[in-house]
Amino acid sequence: MSDDLKASAIALLERLAAFDTESDKSNLPLIDFVEDYLRAQDIPVLRAPNAAGDKAALLATIGPMVEGGIVLSGHTDVVPVEGQKWTSDPFTLRGASGRLYGRGSCDMKGFDAIALAMIPTFKAAGLRRPIQILLSYDEETTCEGSLDFIRRFGKDLPRPGAVIVGEPTMMEVADAHKSIATFRTTVTGQEAHSAKPALGANAVACACDIVTEIYREALAYEAPDRLNSRFDPPYSTLHVGTIHGGTARNILARECMFHWEFRGLPGASTMAPLRHIQSYIDSVALPRLTRFVAGPKVETIIEVDVPGLDAEPGSLAETLALKLTRSNRTNAVSYATEAGQFQRAGLPTVVCGPGSIDQAHKPDEFLEVSQVEACIGFMQRLAQEMAE
Repeated sequence: MSDDLKASAIALLERLAAFDTESDKSNLPLIDFVEDYLRAQDIPVLRAPNAAGDKAALLATIGPMVEGGIVLSGHTDVVPVEGQKWTSDPFTLRGASGRLYGRGSCDMKGFDAIALAMIPTFKAAGLRRPIQILLSYDEETTCEGSLDFIRRFGKDLPRPGAVIVGEPTMMEVADAHKSIATFRTTVTGQEAHSAKPALGANAVACACDIVTEIYREALAYEAPDRLNSRFDPPYSTLHVGTIHGGTARNILARECMFHWEFRGLPGASTMAPLRHIQSYIDSVALPRLTRFVAGPKVETIIEVDVPGLDAEPGSLAETLALKLTRSNRTNAVSYATEAGQFQRAGLPTVVCGPGSIDQAHKPDEFLEVSQVEACIGFMQRLAQEMAE
């Protein structure tokens, strides 16, 4: 591996990290930069904008437009930095002690930058099958930013033979991950003086009843017959992340809203917890809420429903990734990625990328330079493989 190639990857990461692409913001300035970079190298580029037109996914194809290629998939959005204590500007890449610090350096602009830096190598390899780079948006919120291109594979775009999602795995091959479904539940009660509870309906009290049931249900997933030792933790999880409600200590709350999520082992229905909680609401929580007054209600909205990644031993994606990493074992990860979306479309998929998930979403997020080097070696071997 040449020092020039490593320097190019780090320089591109520096440029990508400088774009504030938190999920509630546009990624178009970054996409514009990447498109200019690709067109300067005569690489065909396609965009898939979102409905609002303020974000877009990008697909670049290196090599012939034939089926059986490899997609290198990464996302461009990052999680927020607000409220986190960074020791330097999160959107200015900083190198120190063999680490590259910056928001998204690990999750996952590092992989994006390395894939882009490899383009001259890919071009020079004389590829017989294409290597495609897919950069998406909203992975941190909905995992839907890649769907437009996924739907087109095998229709107006050649169908890939395999997909490698470059989320941080320390360059180990992950063949399975959990699903995730997120929900927003809103309890609407009726205000009254707290000294006269029979004159109203306390939305906070009802929400607390439901949250308690969510955590009671969470314990059921820890039963010995529902465990999978490949995962950490080895069970599906339920979690309530935020709760907001009420206006004053001495007023029965009119409204209380909370966000909750389910992360399921492969095979676990993402909607099963919702069905259980809805049954509890209908039979226990709502009758209790309306015992004095009519009209209060409980509504739950499904915000996100992202499929997990099921292990497919012997798939083209697994076989290729193990060969490129020079490994003979796979593992499983507990976080969700876009990999399940590709697999749902019938595309063999694994997760394999530089960095550790333990560094993601934290202040002073970093990517080890040694991981950049390992990923470059992986992609150099990929170029050789696709040229044969």
